[in-house]
Amino acid sequence: MTPDQIRARLAALQADDLPVHGGRTLAYVYDAGLAEVDALAREAVAAFAGSNGLDPTAFPSLLAMENELVSFARPLVDGPATMVGTLTSGGTESCLLAVQGARDARPEVRDPAIVVPDTVHAAFHKAGHYFGVRVVVVPTGPDHRADAAAMAAAVDDSTVLVVASAPSYADGVVDPVPEIAAAAAARGVRCHVDACIGGWVLPYAARLGRPVTPWTFAVEGVTSISTDLHKYAYAPKGASLLLHRDPALRRPQYFAHAGWPGYTMLNATLQSTRSGGPTAGAWATVQAIGDAGYLRLTEQALTATDAIAAGIAALPGLSLVAPPESTLVAAVADPDLDVFTVCDEMAERGWFVQPQLSYGERRPSLHVAISAATDPAAFLAALASSVDAAREAGPVPVDPGVADLLRTLDPATLGDAEFDLLLAAGGLAGDEGLGLPERMAPVNALLDVAPPALREAVLVAFLDRLARPFAPGT
Repeated sequence: MTPDQIRARLAALQADDLPVHGGRTLAYVYDAGLAEVDALAREAVAAFAGSNGLDPTAFPSLLAMENELVSFARPLVDGPATMVGTLTSGGTESCLLAVQGARDARPEVRDPAIVVPDTVHAAFHKAGHYFGVRVVVVPTGPDHRADAAAMAAAVDDSTVLVVASAPSYADGVVDPVPEIAAAAAARGVRCHVDACIGGWVLPYAARLGRPVTPWTFAVEGVTSISTDLHKYAYAPKGASLLLHRDPALRRPQYFAHAGWPGYTMLNATLQSTRSGGPTAGAWATVQAIGDAGYLRLTEQALTATDAIAAGIAALPGLSLVAPPESTLVAAVADPDLDVFTVCDEMAERGWFVQPQLSYGERRPSLHVAISAATDPAAFLAALASSVDAAREAGPVPVDPGVADLLRTLDPATLGDAEFDLLLAAGGLAGDEGLGLPERMAPVNALLDVAPPALREAVLVAFLDRLARPFAPGT
């Protein structure tokens, strides 16, 4: 292919993607609305795309930028002079490393466990799966915050880490970190605060005079914090920081191996080779926006959040899951209003809002992560119109017999043929093969009545089939 053909093909491929600018994609991407900063960051990514963070002695520029990013974060998290940090590929890797480091710091524990609230990010369940660590899940209270007393009671001699969120992704509220951290410290257990989405917002929210539950290293007992640069630091994907109170806490995170004929491998993260592009992009973004710029962007995002939360609360048929404490808003619908159809109608109007399936007694909800570039008036106008359209359409019907069948299926007993039938029944496969239907509400309605284990299995089967290259000649 010629360069022009390649550019044309890339543009054609990208045409079906969600927009990353404009503040209308309210999950997955975060938009500051600063075109010049975005362009500068992309230049930095390109300039360092071929650099390799595997060896800081070979590419000292990347080490310098990483250390400067950690230094910028120190006052935001009330880090002591001893605080150290590591740049990772994203929040999930930061959370994985927090669990891995806590496990490896306690080699005498034969059956290590972590204690988490049921609102903890799925990354910690992934860490438990990957690293052979039991995940002890404690139900949250009616305010959707972690139950500090119940979490303290769940800690035992096998516990290597306790986790709190600032804020939780699903509900947008901050857990009672002081009580959780104190209980962990009393048992000599590490306490990690997952501030991946709030770590670059809550410090500025406090400076703007908003009430913020203490969550930083100023809280005794907090040993590590994760905060994402590619969320509300508005850096290119993917960059996150895992911060430790002191170097001794970070040391078990490192991996080294010299017992082979090749070079001595030394890694600070799960990755070995690491492109310098995200490091340079994050550094350029943070340097360009600066402390005063982040204060201004946070004020914009929080003002938009306030307006959107108030608008949702005043809109008949919707209600807030909880008053937002950062930039995340979740809303549930009345029984006569289908929240999945509302999400579809928002997509028709050029807005992506994220559907969240039911969990236990919790109803399904719509979820938005609001950026500085989000226009609250335009959002609320689209939402009001979408609610009207969804109410007129009525709830998505699910055959009771199908619902009963889904509740009885054991994913472990299903083979490819059964999964193919389930995908077809859900509208994810047809005569023309796999693909997403124009409207997702019927799919989400079916998934919503299925038990979580079956949801997981069906979506894994769908992803597995999507991620297969075309056969020659097709």
